[in-house]
Amino acid sequence: MDLSLRNLLLADLIVAIHFSFILFVIFGGFLVLKWRKLIWLHLPAAMWGALIEFAGWICPLTSLETQLRSASGGGYASGFIEHYIIPIIYPSALTREIQMSLGLAVILLNLFVYRKLFLKRIDSK
Repeated sequence: MDLSLRNLLLADLIVAIHFSFILFVIFGGFLVLKWRKLIWLHLPAAMWGALIEFAGWICPLTSLETQLRSASGGGYASGFIEHYIIPIIYPSALTREIQMSLGLAVILLNLFVYRKLFLKRIDSK
């Protein structure tokens, strides 16, 4: 396999993993309601996701994906990931205010879910 094609495929894989991680950060609390042991994965993931937004940092997965695309000659091949997922992960109009709102939304949604989990646990005692 050509090295640039391999790098593009790896970059696409990283974007898919990144997108899955974002979904887990946002909605993983609902999985915790069903499978409580996931709390040990979800809480750190949710904290990391909120911290990235609040601090305005760039996720290491973004840097890795960018390096792989650059090493392959750059640019996106037209495909599902590039057309639908990349604009969600890397919106062109992302501002600090939007980042702060996203971080707050992650925290509020997960507080709601974990509150429900806590109340459910109290009711079962």
